Amino acid sequence: MNKTATSHMSRGAFAVKKSYSIENGYPARRRSLVDDARFETALNRVQKQSLLQEVRSSSTGEELTDDELLLTQALSQGEEKSQAQVTSLLLTLAGGLTGLSRILKTFENTSGLVLHVETRLVRNMDFTEQDIAIAREKKQLSFEVLIKVYIEAEPLLSLLKALRQGSSTTAVRLLPPEKTFHSNERDFSWFPRHISELDKCNHLMTKYEPDLDMDHPGFSDPVYRERRKAIASIAFSYRHGETIPRVQYQPEEIKTWSVVFKELDKLIPTHACRQYRAVWEILKRDCNYSADAIPQLQDVSNFMQKNTGFTLRPAAGLLTSRDFLASLAFRVFQCTQYVRHHSSPHHSPEPDVIHELLGHAPLLADPQFAQFSHDLGLASLGATDEEIELFATMYWFTVEFGLCRENDGKDLRAWGAGLLSSYGELSHALSSAPEHREFEPSVTAVQPYQDQDYQDVYFVAESITDAQSKFRRWAAATLTRPYEVRYDPFSCSVEVLNSHRALTRAAGGLLHELVNITAALEKLQD
Repeated sequence: MNKTATSHMSRGAFAVKKSYSIENGYPARRRSLVDDARFETALNRVQKQSLLQEVRSSSTGEELTDDELLLTQALSQGEEKSQAQVTSLLLTLAGGLTGLSRILKTFENTSGLVLHVETRLVRNMDFTEQDIAIAREKKQLSFEVLIKVYIEAEPLLSLLKALRQGSSTTAVRLLPPEKTFHSNERDFSWFPRHISELDKCNHLMTKYEPDLDMDHPGFSDPVYRERRKAIASIAFSYRHGETIPRVQYQPEEIKTWSVVFKELDKLIPTHACRQYRAVWEILKRDCNYSADAIPQLQDVSNFMQKNTGFTLRPAAGLLTSRDFLASLAFRVFQCTQYVRHHSSPHHSPEPDVIHELLGHAPLLADPQFAQFSHDLGLASLGATDEEIELFATMYWFTVEFGLCRENDGKDLRAWGAGLLSSYGELSHALSSAPEHREFEPSVTAVQPYQDQDYQDVYFVAESITDAQSKFRRWAAATLTRPYEVRYDPFSCSVEVLNSHRALTRAAGGLLHELVNITAALEKLQD
């Protein structure tokens, strides 16, 4: 996919609200984050080309690039149509800065409020001081001018046209959000910068649901289908900062939970990794984990936040890979609340509350595992569609179906939620039937998988810490984005480290932590 052309689009420009499903071409197979990522890549490519053709055929701005057409189209849609936004333009001026005053007047005439102006010599001009003096005298210097303007979509089109027709400018370029002279030339993809923006990360992948697929256990059960819709409505209306509504689970749902809980409770002491086992006992004591009741998301979320800073957010189903992974960057886990159909208690074709609370929640309350999930989420921000596919595959073979070694490498244990919420596959994974391979991110991220039955291949890490270290090295060497990101837990926001100012601010925080650590070490030595 052309990364530049899609980076400017507002959320929803390509989104299929309800959603990437069978009627939209999705194969009716078992749910998988990996297939979701691949399907999303292909669908985005088709929709982008279709949108470009439509916009260009109806646009009067023949001189606009594909990027600019997509951005102006996005700005002119929905709630953003009449809203002014901060937009950055990069102008190239030949013959010095004498025409800058006329250019600024053009901004004023198109109702644009200029917020920032920054100039520099064209970067490919390697001048000595003597060269600059001669060029200045002959008026041959070329400058780049960065101008940030607060402007609406329609005047923006007029402004671009006027600037290109002016005699002072030799090039006019519309820049992505956050672009500055200090940035690398590669454009940004949209991703949430504050935890509240996860309200926009709710696009579903409804490939396999009771309303859509005849093979779903609940397809012929109208009562179950209505129940699913009622519970899903909680997630659709939920907004950041709200308390997660409590679900009054019905006896049949509690019975389904009970069947799975009892079976897993027998296997956890011998099959789950030590981090899971430690949290499991605390959950039973403090969060009402028992065979008699399904825990409430808000209660489990409070427990997780106290231990690792992770929280739960209600989801109506499986999200797109990009949206789901982005949530992990804010230490938020998107969690379903509905229960699988009672006719199939030991298997669910898509994530349900049994999978989430028995598989994921215990380890998200462990600091090591929580950090691994957080690292995965941060690495996904700004990634290309192809890289999202790699991360989705990585997630599949680690967070969902990962194994690790314990007791000096003698014993295999599970740390994947897909295993720890399915007692049948948990037993299979630790048996001699499947192939066990050493965890190596470059291999794991491209490993073909099958989603019709139990996995044929499982990847084994020496420990969760070992998996985390290997993943960090692989991500640093693999990611093509020209910047790093960091999460600020105090403001619940992600900062892009693409300027000296941002790096200085981040380094200041690290320096403060190092001072504290150094002081603590000195006291221990006293």
